Amino acid sequence: MAKYRKLGRTSSQRKALLRNQVTALLNNGKIVTTEAKAKEIRKIAEGLIAMAVRERDNFEEVTVKAKVARKDKDGKRVKEVKDGKKVTVYDEVDKTIKKDKPGRLHARRQMLKVLYPVKEVPAAQAGKKKNTKQVDLVSKLFDEIAPKYENRHGGYTRIIKIGQRKGDAAMMVQIELV
Repeated sequence: MAKYRKLGRTSSQRKALLRNQVTALLNNGKIVTTEAKAKEIRKIAEGLIAMAVRERDNFEEVTVKAKVARKDKDGKRVKEVKDGKKVTVYDEVDKTIKKDKPGRLHARRQMLKVLYPVKEVPAAQAGKKKNTKQVDLVSKLFDEIAPKYENRHGGYTRIIKIGQRKGDAAMMVQIELV
């Protein structure tokens, strides 16, 4: 028996297709695709979720000092003149950050090998480039998805058959996170 389905594509096309669909599944929670693709997506997605569950609490919180620009009431940076030049004024602030331990860092890098970067566009400002924001899917996996499945051993996705596609009668399914 083969290790994977070829899906009628070259290896680079197949890898790109699966990465794209796994990214969409984890970002949206469910997608509609063909049965063969869904079974391949399931393998990859469940591996990523299992990795996130395993390394969920593998970090330490560290307090660091950071320089932050002082801002006025309008949210603009405060500037003062020094030696004839305008210079931004900075304040030192203590910040608490999560520092990944080696196992979690490795898991994060493995996830980044599979997941594409995602930009979220607000519905009201559709078409405007400046209002988009980058979605961090890896932190979403660790912070939102992994806690839901901490007491579950596998079976993080569900495939539901929804009928045949009109054009070529391929079995269409909906794959979703349980």
